[in-house]
Amino acid sequence: MELVRFHKLATELTRNQSDTLFVLDEPSVGLHPLDIRTLLEVLQRLGDNGATVIVIEHDLDMIANADYVIDMGPGGGTAGGDIVATGTPDDLSRDPHSVTARYLSHHLHPTKR
Repeated sequence: MELVRFHKLATELTRNQSDTLFVLDEPSVGLHPLDIRTLLEVLQRLGDNGATVIVIEHDLDMIANADYVIDMGPGGGTAGGDIVATGTPDDLSRDPHSVTARYLSHHLHPTKR
């Protein structure tokens, strides 16, 4: 199944992406960390080819590699749905309103405690 998903994205890499919007919902679910690295490379190439890529994601590697993050919350379900923080991953990692910031900060700066 995952190979099919990667093949579809890889096929898109051969096309002009200037007018293309990709919206991916949790594409890293079930992937090995090395596969996530490959997925990040594919998404970067899509962007380099002019596409706009929006990813709904919880994986910290994916979030850390984003150009811009919109953090929704503050919780899930009825406790969520509000924008609590926005910015680059580094900006978000320092935002006191973001629950994600706690985890992202340690992910981006593992030696800082």
